[in-house]
Amino acid sequence: MALVTNVCEYEELAKHKLPKMVYDFYATGAEDQWTLRENSEAFSRILFQPRVLVDVSCINMSTSVLGYNISMPIMIAPTALHKLAHPEGEVATARAAAAAETIMTLSSWSSCSIEEVNLAGPGVRFFQLSIYKDRNLVQQLIQRAEKAGYKAIVLTVDAPWLGRREADVKNRFTLPQNVMLKIFEGLDQGKIDKTNGSGLAAYVASQIDRSFSWKDIKWLQTVTSLPVLVKGIITAQDTRIAIEYGAAGIIMSNHGGRQLDYLPATISCLEVVCHM
Repeated sequence: MALVTNVCEYEELAKHKLPKMVYDFYATGAEDQWTLRENSEAFSRILFQPRVLVDVSCINMSTSVLGYNISMPIMIAPTALHKLAHPEGEVATARAAAAAETIMTLSSWSSCSIEEVNLAGPGVRFFQLSIYKDRNLVQQLIQRAEKAGYKAIVLTVDAPWLGRREADVKNRFTLPQNVMLKIFEGLDQGKIDKTNGSGLAAYVASQIDRSFSWKDIKWLQTVTSLPVLVKGIITAQDTRIAIEYGAAGIIMSNHGGRQLDYLPATISCLEVVCHM
């Protein structure tokens, strides 16, 4: 294996190692991919203004999130279908997060079940949730996450419609037979095509509730005792509303440029939101 000296080199390695359909699924964004590029370019416009002659012999980057101590201000965001890239999928990711002493948020589009990831070993984990038309399905997912010891619900609010990812269309993206949305395995899902992962994925996508609104956050708080973090906010106005509706916190996100294109980079919105 080639020696990796920085994070960007993982992308080049993945491009050579993964099938094109899988690489494009992970690496590309929605429509013209303007937001995807802007997410990276916006960071390049932020420059350091270092102070000198400060004692840096003992550096401590640790912080806390919802009262849980982590080794650095970096967490693992919810991302789908890790088994497309590695046979152990999200279980391996959970072990890595625990080794790095940080928090992993498990996607509800995980290719490993809630319980499998929990059995990966110790570690603080949050569970990402979308709101589906069948509220019973939502409650079942929450109950399983609570039982498995997950510490918070991360509610995705910026994906009432799935983004048009043109690379997936061109590649005719489908799940291989050995990869499924394991999160939904064993749940009461009604009549769906369970013969392959793609049938289940299509069903889950069709179940996203496009009428979901702020009032439903109050409903969510009645069915779980876990703190609810709202993920997908990039404006001060929505931050205020989230606080008014009792969110334990927000996660600023434009869905990695994979949802709605021509949004500003999240980092460029940070100052406005933090100083609202």
